Amino acid sequence: MSRGILLLVALLAAVLIPSLLGGNETWYRLRSFPLTWLLIMFGMILLCWVLNTMRLRLLLGDQRDKVGPLKSLGVVMAAEFAYCATPGGSGGPLTIMALLARNGVRPARGSAVFAMDQLSDLLFFLCALSGILIYALFQHLSQRMEWLLTVSAISMFGGLFSCVVVARYHRVLIRLSGRLLARLNVKTTTRLRWARKLLHFLAAFTDTLKLPFQTLITVFALTCLHWILRYSVLYLALRGLGADLQWAWSFLIQMLSLSAGQFSLLPGGAGAAELTSAALLAPMVGKSTAAAAILIWRAVTYYFYLVVGGPVFLLMLGRPLLKKLMKFKQA
Repeated sequence: MSRGILLLVALLAAVLIPSLLGGNETWYRLRSFPLTWLLIMFGMILLCWVLNTMRLRLLLGDQRDKVGPLKSLGVVMAAEFAYCATPGGSGGPLTIMALLARNGVRPARGSAVFAMDQLSDLLFFLCALSGILIYALFQHLSQRMEWLLTVSAISMFGGLFSCVVVARYHRVLIRLSGRLLARLNVKTTTRLRWARKLLHFLAAFTDTLKLPFQTLITVFALTCLHWILRYSVLYLALRGLGADLQWAWSFLIQMLSLSAGQFSLLPGGAGAAELTSAALLAPMVGKSTAAAAILIWRAVTYYFYLVVGGPVFLLMLGRPLLKKLMKFKQA
């Protein structure tokens, strides 16, 4: 199945699942949603792009002059589109590296910037989850909420543990992977080329970690602002529909739903994210309200990325580089 057809099927599933859940009442709830609130949510996403642009330029360090502010914004928007349009978000990092390389930033530095960006995201989610866990200690929780917190905590701390293991034993992992590739009859020249690329990445990532402490703190602050804004969309959608759900629980629902979407390997998690969020949200606020809130949430944080980011993606990459990117991905 081609990527275009897969994306179309995923989009249809993303719309049908909430529609079938809420029935005809869903569309009545959508028509009654305040237009002002919807415009505010779109404005929040635009602000998220600006924050991510600032974060990208800070992580580039002394190479930020190679990518102007407007181009940096284009890189962010194109990468978000690729993330939403490819299975498991695999096109996001490839797009960032391709666009940065086109502007003179080495691939190793581009991949290090992306890795540092992801590490900053993981640190935010760990802090947010820790805060929610402390808050939950003073609340009377249902069995469903306890389950949500347990799953979230295991996934987050599992991710942190994996990062620590890779950082601590990366030399051992490189040697083991080399032996595995040798047993798979991979050519020596290919193994050496991959090893050099990995070492270049590690060197670039180390340089990124050596950025001034104030710069790293600013990057993390921008990360926090970005995710707080983005994860407030579902909360505002529910408030606009008249539902009363605490921000902490809407945060958990979004985190688990988007994680399920990632594991589904569907473009942008379309279908899987809607199904998971519907299963978690409907018992709390009712089927029709949950369905309407999910449609608004995904329209702002998914469809908007595709509609606005798509033209930017095509304009910045172009057809020749897009073909080269696909060949690189297959290799």
